[in-house]
Amino acid sequence: MGSSPFLNEIRTSIRLRGMSLRTEKTYIYWIGDFIRFHNRKHPNIMGAPEVMAYLGYLAARP
Repeated sequence: MGSSPFLNEIRTSIRLRGMSLRTEKTYIYWIGDFIRFHNRKHPNIMGAPEVMAYLGYLAARP
């Protein structure tokens, strides 16, 4: 998933904003986890219900 055009766009945006490498890695990790949670659906076709499902999953896990 590291070479996905979507994640590369995110990386570019983070770098243009001058954020740290650690921040970049953290954002990419959590965005990737969100995408994997939803069976690799592209984030452009997801919305609030998917975000709420993911947050519920995170809140319920030990």
